[in-house]
Amino acid sequence: MTAAAALLATTLVLAGCGSDDGSDDGDGKGGPDAQNVAAATTVKSTWPLTGLPVTGDDEAAQKHPVMVLKMDNTPASAPQKGLGSADMVVEELVEGGMTRLAAFYYSHIPGDVGPVRSMRASDIGIVSPVKATVVTSGAAQVTINRIDGAGITWYTEGDKGFYRDSSRHAPYNLFTNMSETASLVDQKEPERPADYLPWGDEKDFPQGQPARTIAASFSGGHTTNWTFQNGAYDNENTYAAAGDEFPADTVLVLRVKVGDAGYRDPAGNPVPETQFTGQGQALIFHAGRLVRAQWTKDSLGSPIKLSTEAGELTVPAGHTWLELVPQVGGSVRFTK
Repeated sequence: MTAAAALLATTLVLAGCGSDDGSDDGDGKGGPDAQNVAAATTVKSTWPLTGLPVTGDDEAAQKHPVMVLKMDNTPASAPQKGLGSADMVVEELVEGGMTRLAAFYYSHIPGDVGPVRSMRASDIGIVSPVKATVVTSGAAQVTINRIDGAGITWYTEGDKGFYRDSSRHAPYNLFTNMSETASLVDQKEPERPADYLPWGDEKDFPQGQPARTIAASFSGGHTTNWTFQNGAYDNENTYAAAGDEFPADTVLVLRVKVGDAGYRDPAGNPVPETQFTGQGQALIFHAGRLVRAQWTKDSLGSPIKLSTEAGELTVPAGHTWLELVPQVGGSVRFTK
């Protein structure tokens, strides 16, 4: 049986663990003993970046890999194109206290996306778990050496699909037609990547504590603000074009260690490197409430695991925005 055929009739038993209603510095205590175990249900295969079921004539195994666009996330990027088509977004720290986005595309490969910006060594741990291909404006040579050493495929200006938008100024005018760029990948057989997160069922998510607004701050430079309303999280300071905002069902904050990448940008700022291995605190915001947990990631290419003292924790299937907030210098605030 092929992998695609096997995925079309998968029996999923979703198991999880308890909530965490402790204080802001809590570590997983105070919730129910465990998530309820859902009854076995036969469903179609699911998408690896959302956990949502595949519908219609689509297949979870595609002839293209996960495509990750490195997107600018400063006022100069406005309006960003294609963010609303992403399955998942990861926000990471770059130099000067600013952030950059890694927009993940798989279930749908859009047309025009951007502005396209450069890679960082942090991206190795971000894209490797699903063996993604990176779409980028390039990188410093030291970063390129490490990206190539990690076996990551990447495309840049001069490759199919890339163009400059004459209505914008450089370096914020580089865009690509993602559908054209994805066609460059020589993948002969359909293949489904691994799940990026441990996906679960909505009804198995712990009760947690109320949390309607979120402010994720990155080392004093940039803060991303979220408000839960109408059943989803709205990014209050997004640079996305109107109607093209990312539809976040969950905001997953992972507190991470940040080191020095070993070089400076053209302005002389030291370039940070997110150390996306090991473990740290996780704050999972979903349906207007917060569940506290711990994340672990054994290696750069390993999947993210979530747990509380009660056991393993799953994330409700849907569109997730991951905030990689520094343990030192960063902060996460929320209100009821």
